[in-house]
Amino acid sequence: MEKLKLALLGCGHLNEIVARALKDGYLPEYELVGALGRNSDKVVEFSKKYNCTPCNNIDQLLSLNPDFVAEAASVEAVKNYGERILKNGASLVVLSIGAFADSEFYEQIKNTAFENNKKVYIASGAVGGFDVLRTASLMSPITAKISSKKSPKSLEKTPLYRGGLLDIREKEQVFTGTTKEAIEILPTHVNVAIATALASAGPENTKMKIDALPNFKGDEYKIEIEGEEVKTDLNIYSKTSDIAGWSVVFILQNIVSPIVF
Repeated sequence: MEKLKLALLGCGHLNEIVARALKDGYLPEYELVGALGRNSDKVVEFSKKYNCTPCNNIDQLLSLNPDFVAEAASVEAVKNYGERILKNGASLVVLSIGAFADSEFYEQIKNTAFENNKKVYIASGAVGGFDVLRTASLMSPITAKISSKKSPKSLEKTPLYRGGLLDIREKEQVFTGTTKEAIEILPTHVNVAIATALASAGPENTKMKIDALPNFKGDEYKIEIEGEEVKTDLNIYSKTSDIAGWSVVFILQNIVSPIVF
């Protein structure tokens, strides 16, 4: 059987997990054809390591006619290239879900995918339970809340940082608002929250708070959904960001599997 062509947008740690998974036999139905990133030297090094074509721009990547493009680059990359990828005939797997906090862009992407008979797959990243969230939202109106624990160090170069935060000795709340407001402040830190909101009450209607904890490592999320018939709490902790890369591998496996989870 002819293999499906896979291209990678972003050559950082997360897409390296995808490339390594393919090399190690987790994705035998796919062939890695190309990679595109911001640093040309890193793209060349990455491509040599995983035996694919290094690309200097999106046109070169799309000239390889991929069936799927897995994105692990940035919100800007999704906004700049998402529609072109779909129009070129490739489905898109997205990790930078913060791009979809922009409701107008979200509708554009959805319409473009429909018009070109392609799919946009939202990777779960460090969160899970999308099936429960979507099912609950279909059954009745729901309320959605998400709380996040982060280390003070992870907030150091963000607008939420303030002097003395690295020296706190107890939990301190640094943000409260909606997930849409959170992604505007932390465009690379709360993709999980946007994914949760899209699967449930929507970015403008999902409440969020972020707490900084001393000596905390990793990310921890608590998702609370309540409707007329369903109530659920999801607690997820991840020590590293690796789970996000593996969630892309899971999607790619699910696409070709005769049994879909």
